[in-house]
This record gives sequence, structure tokens and C-alpha cells, in this order.
Amino acid sequence: MKPKSVAPRKVRPEIKVEKRPDPELVKAALAGSQSAYQALLKRHQKQIFEVVNRLVRNREEARDLVQETFMKAFGSLATYREEYRFSTWLNRIAANCSIDHIRKKKIEALSLDQPVATEDSQVTLEVPDWSTNPEAEWVEKQTSLTIQEAIDSLPRDYREVILFRHKEEKSYQEIAAILGIPVGTVKARIFRGRELLKKKLKLWRKKHEG
Repeated sequence: MKPKSVAPRKVRPEIKVEKRPDPELVKAALAGSQSAYQALLKRHQKQIFEVVNRLVRNREEARDLVQETFMKAFGSLATYREEYRFSTWLNRIAANCSIDHIRKKKIEALSLDQPVATEDSQVTLEVPDWSTNPEAEWVEKQTSLTIQEAIDSLPRDYREVILFRHKEEKSYQEIAAILGIPVGTVKARIFRGRELLKKKLKLWRKKHEG
């Protein structure tokens, strides 16, 4: 009696690394796969460069910041959670790197009097007018430095939207896309950030008027 022939077992072809979804690449990278790291870098570096370049407006600085972004991202890859899109998580790191870079550079006097729409009204941040003071030039410089210090002291969520809106002149929609949050959240954070800045500047003005 002849033995029954056994059909060869079909082996599912392995999905190429570059075609795997981001969460799988993250797991593979954490397991030590260098090709997974390279795949993530290749897939997202162009988009991250575009985000960073729009913020810093300098291609050479943007290239350095893209490298810094991926170094920080890969160094904290274990903190990534799959319920969020990897690109959104990466955009947030890129935005934070750009903000830190912008803060290190000399910040000129910011225009904070643009109104922000709320459900009930529009709110503006009033900066003290010292134009009639004989020491106007010195006070103006101090006011600019005070604004910078006040912004630096804000919680990160408020600081980043204030810088994007008033330093980088981004629209609400652009800020929302960069940070991966709703436009309404952007407006709420700008409103709250301005309120905090107003309090800090009023205290500073009261101190110098006294």
C-alpha cells in the first residue's frame, strides 16, 4: 500500500519591513530590529522635516531638528501607545524640539494683542504702554524680556500654542494639525495662556509703577 502523499504546507510570505504598519515597526524596533528603525525613519522623516521647517523657517536648522526629533523619539519609543497614531506622537516631539529651539533664540517683542475668539466674546492681552515715560526705551526692552520670561514660565500646553500663534503666526488650523488636537482645544489653550500672561504682566506693571 502506497503512503498517502502529503501536500506541501503553504507558508505565508512574510510582510516586508517597509510595508508593516507603524505599531508593528515600533514593537520590532523595541525588540532590537535596526531595519524597523530605518523603516520608521524613512517613512516619516520627510513629513517631520516639513513640519519643523514651517516652524523655524530655516532649512539647515530644520535638518538638525529632524535628527534631534528622531533621536528623542527612538530614545523614548517604549512610551508610545498604540491608541494614538505614531505620526501624531512624532509630530508632538518635533513641535517640542522646535519650541525649545525657538526659545533659545532671541525672541523679539511679541504681538499679543490679536483677539482670540471664545464662545462669549473676544479677548485681547493688553501690554502696558510706556511711550510717555522718559525711560521708554529701557522700559520697552524690559517689557519684552518680561513677556519672554512670562511665556517661558507657562505650562507647556499653553506655552507652545502662544509661541505658535504669536511668534510663528500660525493659524488655529495649522497649530491643531501640528499638535494633533482639535481647533477648539487650541483656542481654549490660547485663551487660558493669555489670561495667565495678563496676570503676570499686571503684577510686573504694578511693581514698577509702585
